Amino acid sequence: MTLSQQRIAETINAFYEEGSPLGYAGAQYKLAVTKLDEEARAELDTNYRVAVLDPLGRLVAVFPDFNEARKIRAKKLLDYDRVRSNVRKLVEKPSDDPQRLPRAEQECNGAREIYMHYNTLLTTEIPKLVSMRVPYLDPCFTALVKSQLRFNESAHQKLDAIRTAFPNDGRPLEGQVEDVLLQMRELTICASH
Repeated sequence: MTLSQQRIAETINAFYEEGSPLGYAGAQYKLAVTKLDEEARAELDTNYRVAVLDPLGRLVAVFPDFNEARKIRAKKLLDYDRVRSNVRKLVEKPSDDPQRLPRAEQECNGAREIYMHYNTLLTTEIPKLVSMRVPYLDPCFTALVKSQLRFNESAHQKLDAIRTAFPNDGRPLEGQVEDVLLQMRELTICASH
């Protein structure tokens, strides 16, 4: 926002001559906006990064780990289904090797334990993440609002301080603006015949 204000201030400053009353006002506006930008970069950016962006980044960084764990769990379920199917086939059609079924059952139990480990991990940790998201994000949101409030209060103070730089002929500024708009409406580009 301060970058946009600086561009506007540059345009206004270039628009008026240096010695004119509005030229002085434009220079004061440019100075106020520059100070506001410097303050925002010095204080607001750091506070915003520390209180809002970094915590949000840490929260978002957790999701790839959960997605990876979900993928691993899906692969382990496929492995478990495969060895369970082998056990079922060996039960239905016994092998000539009497050790084959016990080995297949042992492999099936191992695959089941690995799958259950990932499944339990996800079914306990995801609800914790979901329940903690609001208490985690509340301070970030509060910090965001407070940062914006400080920025807006500072902007108001700086811009209110330059109010005296604008020429005032005793009428309220709104009336002056209306007069200028009326004059602009009365302008014609082509004379009507």
